[in-house]
Amino acid sequence: MLLTEQEQAQKIELLTEELPILRARLRVSQADIARGIGISRQTYSLIETGKQKMTWITYMAFIAYFTGDPRTRKSLVELGLIQKHNLF
Repeated sequence: MLLTEQEQAQKIELLTEELPILRARLRVSQADIARGIGISRQTYSLIETGKQKMTWITYMAFIAYFTGDPRTRKSLVELGLIQKHNLF
């Protein structure tokens, strides 16, 4: 399913708002997640605090990271960021 730029922006905004909660559920540091998705801890911090806009590529990396854990996968479904039937 292809998303419009506006739909992508909405999903990015929602995920940005939820990053601290998702990270807390996993009990991991910003550095842990940053390392896991291939960005610097500084970039992660700027995204989480809303000082830097997340790119669509980074959004997809976050989705892949959080989908890999059942504690955060359910939240992504509930938020409408992923669909339940798309899960492996």
